Amino acid sequence: MTTPSRVTIKDVAARAGVSKGAVSLAFNHRPGLSETTRDRIFEAARQLGWAPNLAARSLAGRRVDVVGLAICRPARLLGLEPFYMEFISGVESVLTEHACSLLLRLLRSVEEEVGLQDAWWRGRHVSGSIMVDFRADDPRVDAVRRLGMPVVAVGHPSLTGGLTSVWTDDAGAVTEAVRYLVALGHRRVARVGGAAGLGHTAIRTAAFDTAARELRLAGAWQVATDFSGDAGARATRSLLSASAADRPTAIVYDNDIMAVAGLAVAAEMGLSVPGDVSLLAWDDSQLCRLTHPTLSAMSHDVHGFGAEVARTLFGVITGEDPGSHPVPTPELTPRGSTAPPR
Repeated sequence: MTTPSRVTIKDVAARAGVSKGAVSLAFNHRPGLSETTRDRIFEAARQLGWAPNLAARSLAGRRVDVVGLAICRPARLLGLEPFYMEFISGVESVLTEHACSLLLRLLRSVEEEVGLQDAWWRGRHVSGSIMVDFRADDPRVDAVRRLGMPVVAVGHPSLTGGLTSVWTDDAGAVTEAVRYLVALGHRRVARVGGAAGLGHTAIRTAAFDTAARELRLAGAWQVATDFSGDAGARATRSLLSASAADRPTAIVYDNDIMAVAGLAVAAEMGLSVPGDVSLLAWDDSQLCRLTHPTLSAMSHDVHGFGAEVARTLFGVITGEDPGSHPVPTPELTPRGSTAPPR
């Protein structure tokens, strides 16, 4: 039985119908090639499973220069959302220790990210990548596996297809939030959630339904949004527009921006917080402590979360993979926006 020969740059050139020099130009991102030719070379390399030597050396853990992070969020929203700013600062704190840079890209879809990860890895732009916002049957899982690219998935293992992952216990935190509100005496509770297509949103949605059923709430509402303040305000206005006997007496929000927007809507509608409605935010931040009243929150160390993700990725790149593991579950921090219903 003969052993298949190793694919070389010559094979890629032959498949693409170009010279070896053209392949080198494409993967070093140098001028002299049309975009059509460059794309044809990358496609030939993908079909043959070929990667430049430097990328292969990164797999062996000899050098880590750049780490990639792609996020499918609008740039405007990302700039306003404290979570990702804190998360990225945590990642950077570890990269700085290793004299490593972060390559950040904002995208419109996971399909676009599949192409980006391919280009990053085959073009020797990154030594590994942090992947976030997983969906059910996420196409990125198989794509990075085929590439052999070192990655850390930020998401529950049920979503990440066996990739090394780091996650928070979203279901446990949602359950704790609902139990806390019920212990205060609330029987009608709503949740203003994030984008319905995201895996962690689905996990939180299922956990809220389970908690509402087990605790036999008199009323339970869930509204999906895009995490923006505008969407949070609209959802809050809709929930609080019902009569006093039919509206929720407590609302849980999937991020702090929406909770702050909800607080403003309650004031606009002449409702007091927490007298008429209690509000509870996810991902405690400085925003939660600057409002009046201050916002109760499910708190966790987002900076530390980012740092742990970065440390885990270095372990994957160097072959010392620590394996998938959770970070501490968010903990309840009661403040002035929650109280027993009156």
